[in-house]
Amino acid sequence: MPALDAVACTGPWRHRHPGEKAVLAFGLLCCAVAVPPWPGALVVGGTALALLLGPAGLGARRLLRAARGPLLFVVVGALPLLFSVGGPTLVRLDPGGVGAALALAGRATAALLCLLLFAATTPLADTLPRLARLGVPAAVVDVAGLVYRLLFLLLDRMAAVRAAQAGRLGFRSFRTTFRSVAGQAGAVFVSAFDRARRMEQGLALRGDPGSLRVQLPPQRLSRRFLAGTAVLLAAVVTLSLVPV
Repeated sequence: MPALDAVACTGPWRHRHPGEKAVLAFGLLCCAVAVPPWPGALVVGGTALALLLGPAGLGARRLLRAARGPLLFVVVGALPLLFSVGGPTLVRLDPGGVGAALALAGRATAALLCLLLFAATTPLADTLPRLARLGVPAAVVDVAGLVYRLLFLLLDRMAAVRAAQAGRLGFRSFRTTFRSVAGQAGAVFVSAFDRARRMEQGLALRGDPGSLRVQLPPQRLSRRFLAGTAVLLAAVVTLSLVPV
């Protein structure tokens, strides 16, 4: 199981109602999108970061491991704003693009932390059954659950292939590493295609009995948590609108 899913299933907020965590995380996400990037990005991002490292119990090492991939995309997306095309040279640095690049990076990082706040505290198994109650088609919920299960199977398959290649010294040089990675990609693709085909056959043999129903533990929305969330969001918006 990936580290983020393990934290979501064992964290301090595991038994809280998903609606409470959704109001908190997506409320902060709306603030990250709506308020001015400065100082809004710092306020929203700092709040989400404090919640992740504090009450959510994610830990700095796990947070860095979960965020480093998306942060790379943020950096790649912000870098083009530093350059402009045209003029005496084909591509040149644009001093006016520094502010836009920083604003984009700050807003995107704050939004990423808000999404991680929900993902690190709410297992997908608690979220999917409740989506059907909110009006999401049952077929969409079923497909999402099957894809989620398939991801775990593919990760196990990748780990097994990599261990087998390492046992045959497949990573001793650049050439063997390149060959092993290519072979791993091919093996995982074939395995994913085969498992998807078997899943399709299994769904067809079910005769379309309807959605996959699961029993959910009884949970109630905490008024105290929702009230605290409202106060926190109001404070975030107020601090974000303070002129700098």
